[in-house]
Amino acid sequence: MTVDLAVVGLGYVGLPLVFEAVHAGMSVRGYDVNQGVVDGLNGGVSHIDDLSDEQVADLVSRGFAATTDAAVLAEATHIVICVPTPLAEDGGPDLGPVRAAVGDIARHLQPGQVVVLESTTYPGTTEEIVQPMLEAGGLKAGTDFHLAFSPERIDPGNEKFGAKNTPKVVGGVSPESTEAAAAFYGRVVDTVVRTKGTREAEMAKLLENTYRHINIALVNEMARFCHELDIDLWDVIDAAKTKPFGFQAFYPGPGVGGHCIPIDPNYLSYNVRARLGYPFRFVELAQEINATMPSYVVKRAQDILNEDGKAMKGATVLLLGVTYKPNIADQRESPAVPVAKHLREKGAEVVFHDPHVEQWRTNGSVTERVADLDEAIANADLVMLLQHHRDYDIEALAGASKRFFDTRGVAAESPTVQRL
Repeated sequence: MTVDLAVVGLGYVGLPLVFEAVHAGMSVRGYDVNQGVVDGLNGGVSHIDDLSDEQVADLVSRGFAATTDAAVLAEATHIVICVPTPLAEDGGPDLGPVRAAVGDIARHLQPGQVVVLESTTYPGTTEEIVQPMLEAGGLKAGTDFHLAFSPERIDPGNEKFGAKNTPKVVGGVSPESTEAAAAFYGRVVDTVVRTKGTREAEMAKLLENTYRHINIALVNEMARFCHELDIDLWDVIDAAKTKPFGFQAFYPGPGVGGHCIPIDPNYLSYNVRARLGYPFRFVELAQEINATMPSYVVKRAQDILNEDGKAMKGATVLLLGVTYKPNIADQRESPAVPVAKHLREKGAEVVFHDPHVEQWRTNGSVTERVADLDEAIANADLVMLLQHHRDYDIEALAGASKRFFDTRGVAAESPTVQRL
């Protein structure tokens, strides 16, 4: 084995790990099945928000190289799997990418290697799926090689916490595997947290995101009835969060996006139903509430237009911010997509602006960003803020709009501004 680390899957999870490992002095290789991604990285081009082209070029200058050749996996002392786990049609995780990655590793597995799965999944995946595939060649996990799970905790666009200073949870199939994986991560990150085993590590990630999912659903439901009761929920939250203990602020919005919140809790709900035969009611209720927020937002938009005697059909609606988080280009599971769908179904002409997105793919069509934001605002019957990017001067945008619908609670109240 000639390199310290091979990272399988060079996306928003894998690349930050590459960055930290290289800067910790490790020799690192990347393996990905996407030739375009591999060629781009080797050419010094980044495809994620959290690393710039200059940073990727620096990684290459320090010896990092990416490849589509799985033979590189036989050369690495440590192998970390960072492939996506999207939802399958039945509501469970699509483990196709994980199985493919593990199959590649199994064909090149060497005695003494440490293999870690970081891809989010349901409890039991590491021991029930990954371990048997790796042991099929005769080597035994915990004895001949080490196997562990360590949930990714990457928060794209977070300027305070990254891969290095976010504590790393690690659980192995044996105490020896836990220590082997912890020793590796101890060279890369500031803090390593050990769990009893892989299932506890797998469940920890799902608990983190289920907690957020449920609390976001809580304030989303409160936003609906607070509007009916003429209560300013944003003011309520500001007041409540002054309590120095026992409360954490969550905020309503047009829906939830990204890979984690709208997807990860469903892995757990699916697993509970499949194994135990009963529902995880909190998760399923939260999913129902959060999934209906885009349609609720469009209903509110229709009400705003109606108040001024303007029909939704034929109205021009300008959407500001179509990414799932502020200040990044990531559009995964963005609620802007179903919002646009519902608007178009009601006959609205939908246009958009986002400083991070030039072309927006929605429901099978491609929409170009408006060329002149000031002109688009002047021409729009309704401007709807879906994402609060720092590039936006909200008060100026709201002041120039005929009607401004703020789904993020950042605009000052005025006769032309309504908040969710």
